[in-house]
Amino acid sequence: MKAAVRPGSGGCRISSAADFSDWIAERSATELAEPFTFVVGTDGALRLAPRRSEHVACAGGDVVLSAGEIGFTREADRWAVSEVSNQSTGYCPDVTSWSAVARALDDAELGRPSGFTNEVVFRRCPDCQEHNIVREDDFVCVFCDSDLPATWNMDPTA
Repeated sequence: MKAAVRPGSGGCRISSAADFSDWIAERSATELAEPFTFVVGTDGALRLAPRRSEHVACAGGDVVLSAGEIGFTREADRWAVSEVSNQSTGYCPDVTSWSAVARALDDAELGRPSGFTNEVVFRRCPDCQEHNIVREDDFVCVFCDSDLPATWNMDPTA
């Protein structure tokens, strides 16, 4: 996926309420009806792209602090996050990446929940190296039946 990323094709950088206001004003009702793709770059800024965008493309191929899907709703006098997950099979972020997301949303002055509204637990199998989504605390590889580690092990730099 990273090889297909073209320069300048990343998501829209949102680092302030004004950035978000400008970006959201250009969205259609159809786009607003479903979540968007997001990443939080190593600069701490939120980047947004249409839902069917790849997270790696949204990040411009760069390393991220978190990634997933995010939806917005209008509340009284401001925009707020209605749903947010770490669902990104391109980056497989840990649920602990919420703190980076929270900081980026706070910087953009967006109302937010206290954590991911849908947490996805990712693990790499130490035996077959396949990526797994852990469901119902069943830490067993769906590909080779090996035990999966209790701690996150998807860091691409490790």
